[in-house]
Amino acid sequence: MANREALRELQTRLASRLQAARSEGLSASWLAVRAGEANYLFPLAQSGEIFPLSGVQAVPYARPWFMGVINLRGGLYGVVDLAGFTGNGPARGRTEQSFAESSVVTFNAALELNCALMVDGLAGLRKQESFSTVAPASEGASAYLGRRFIDLHGAQWQEINLQALSQLPEFLCIGA
Repeated sequence: MANREALRELQTRLASRLQAARSEGLSASWLAVRAGEANYLFPLAQSGEIFPLSGVQAVPYARPWFMGVINLRGGLYGVVDLAGFTGNGPARGRTEQSFAESSVVTFNAALELNCALMVDGLAGLRKQESFSTVAPASEGASAYLGRRFIDLHGAQWQEINLQALSQLPEFLCIGA
């Protein structure tokens, strides 16, 4: 129970920092998340709200990475397991504990896609100064994968262009 309260506290702090970053300008550039075995960066201008994962209703005959639909503030959103979609973790077979620690990050309303990405953990906000090395996307990488970063502690981070992802036919086609 204490973990759940701590997670909600973290989500509340991140949401308020995200809102402050949007209103103050671009002091922070990305929302950092963990999904499966990988670290990702979502551009703040393309990211929406953060919610705890709860009440996902499964959809039959959907791809394994499509978790189902969820009601967020009265709107119906599709939930995509980011680790499953990118191939960096299990799309199914998660434990009850892993679901309790997961969050969903919606796409910015300007992208006009009622979708939320399920992530295993939130790692805060990042700015350019947080990284020591920047490299272009890998040769032959999917169109939604942006630059690759290495932070000051040696951890690798992959930028995800949510706008490009929201227009990718493979992402939009959830039927199995």
